[in-house]
Amino acid sequence: MRAVVLREVGGPGALVVEEVPDPVAGPGQVLVEVAVAGITFLETQVRAGRGPRAAELPAILGNGVAGTVLAVGEGVDAALTGSLVVTTLGGYGGYAELAVAAAGDLIPVPAGLSARDAVALLADGRTAVGLARAAAPRPGEWVLVEAAGGGVGSLLVQLARAAGARVVGAAGSAGKRDLAARLGAELTVDYTAPGWADEVRAATGGLDVVFDGVGGEIGAQAQDLLKDGGRLSVYGMAGGPMTTPAPRVTAVAWPGADPRELAREALELAAAGRLRPTVGNVLPLESAAEAHAAVEARAVTGKSLLLPARARTVLVTGATGNQGGAVARTLLERG
Repeated sequence: MRAVVLREVGGPGALVVEEVPDPVAGPGQVLVEVAVAGITFLETQVRAGRGPRAAELPAILGNGVAGTVLAVGEGVDAALTGSLVVTTLGGYGGYAELAVAAAGDLIPVPAGLSARDAVALLADGRTAVGLARAAAPRPGEWVLVEAAGGGVGSLLVQLARAAGARVVGAAGSAGKRDLAARLGAELTVDYTAPGWADEVRAATGGLDVVFDGVGGEIGAQAQDLLKDGGRLSVYGMAGGPMTTPAPRVTAVAWPGADPRELAREALELAAAGRLRPTVGNVLPLESAAEAHAAVEARAVTGKSLLLPARARTVLVTGATGNQGGAVARTLLERG
C-alpha cells in the first residue's frame, strides 16, 4: 500500500509517500480501507519534533480515519465487513491506503453523513461536544470562542448558539471571522489586532464563558474579560503556554464521558442537520506535506483532510435520475 512515512522530524517536506507492506488485522482488530484521513495541528507538531511526546520513527502519522471494513481479525464479528465506519487509531497509521483499528473503537457512520464530515467531526466534534457540555452555556450569556474559524472553534460557535448564548467569535483572518458570523457569532473580533479585548468588553460588559484553545497572551487577555466567577474552559495552546485559571474565575473541568459517546453525539447532531463541520482543505495523499504546511501556517479555515490513492473515481451515468442520484449520494457518503 501507499502511505505517508515520517523517517526524521523536520519541516513538512519530511513527509514522503512510500510503498510499505499492507497491515494485517490481529485479534480484536479490523482492517479498514481508508477513504478519508484527518489532519490535526498536533500532528504537525509531532512531525516537527515539538509534540508532547516524540514519535517512534519511522512513523505513519494520522489518528482519525473513515472507510470501509475490509477484513476482521480473530474474535471480531465478521458482520462488520463492508461497514462504513469512522475510528481513531491510537495516534498513528492514518495517512495510508489501509489502516488497522481496534474493533471496539469503531463508530458506524450515520446514514446521510459523508465519510469526510464524519472524519471532520471525529476528534473536533467530540472535543467541542465535551467542552460545551462541561461549560454549559446558558441563554443570554456572553461566550467567547477563540480560533472561531477552526475545526473545534467553529463547532463551539454552533453549540453555544444552539444553547441560546450570545457568541463572540475571535479569529485572526477575515475569512475565519466571516465563517464564525455565518455560524451564529453575534460579534467577531481580530484577536491579533491591538485593542480587541477593549472592543469585546465594550460590547458585552464582561464575559460569562471563554473557550480558550489558543493560550499565550491571547488566552490571558480573554481570561481578563471574564466576570468574577465566569467559566474558563482551557483546551489548547496553539499560540503559547496553556492559560492558568485565576482564582477569581471558575475553571471548567473536562467531562468524565466516554470519548466515543461524545463522538457519536457529534455525528448524530450532524446527521440531523444540527451541527455542521467546516472542511477547508481536501488533498490527495501525495499532498500531505502541502496540507501540513497550510495547517501549521493557520491558512486553512476548518478541517484539513487527506484522500488516500485507493479512494476511487467512479462515473455514475444518469446521476440526475432517482436511481442514479441515490447511487451517487451513497458513493459520496462513503468518501
